Amino acid sequence: MSLAHYAGMAAMVLVGACLQGIGGVGFAMFSAPIAALFYPELAPGPLLALGGPLALMSALRELDQVDWGAAGVALIGRVVGTLGAAVCLMLLPADLLAVMFALFILAGVALSLSGRRFDASRGNMVGAGIASGLMGTITSAGAPPFALVMQYLPPPRLRATLGCVFFVGAVFSVAMLASVGRFGRHELLLSAWLLPLMVAGFALSGPLNSRVPRGAMRGLLLGLSAFGAIALLVREAFGY
Repeated sequence: MSLAHYAGMAAMVLVGACLQGIGGVGFAMFSAPIAALFYPELAPGPLLALGGPLALMSALRELDQVDWGAAGVALIGRVVGTLGAAVCLMLLPADLLAVMFALFILAGVALSLSGRRFDASRGNMVGAGIASGLMGTITSAGAPPFALVMQYLPPPRLRATLGCVFFVGAVFSVAMLASVGRFGRHELLLSAWLLPLMVAGFALSGPLNSRVPRGAMRGLLLGLSAFGAIALLVREAFGY
């Protein structure tokens, strides 16, 4: 690996971890499309392996804000979606699934911008969990469904609750990838080399949390969702 290649990956991980620390989502939504275009060795396994500890740190930093009921039902959906993703990886082309998910996310962002409100109800959380498990295991970017459903929650509650969901979800997704031969020693070493940059990015987010208003948080979530979806479509359209 050249120094320039590693520096590019390191910068991507640093920025993505900072975004996650501020918004509760953002690491994979920012990093996965860039990795797919320029650093394909990182997606999905190493990004999921880095996202797990990052999510745990988010949860622990604001542990008193966790909505355990919402986290529980979201995890049920996430496990179901992850099992479905393992089957899809064995039977269907991952590029077709990535395009389908990207289009669904763009439709959800458009509905949100039109004034449609997605409440964090039990049913919506389960549905978002299933979609997140499918997307996260196949593309490493499983946050957009939760970003749409939980965009109106108070930022501390959103960050802490999603931290719990994404930590357990990432562990399960990595296990599923390992079981189908998509995560091994090489992916583990890449994750270890980038871990210090992930920690540094999360540390940078701390002073910024109190300065980001709730309205700006919603815009950040929708913007990252749209960015990730469009970048995935560009990747598939041009064959990167």
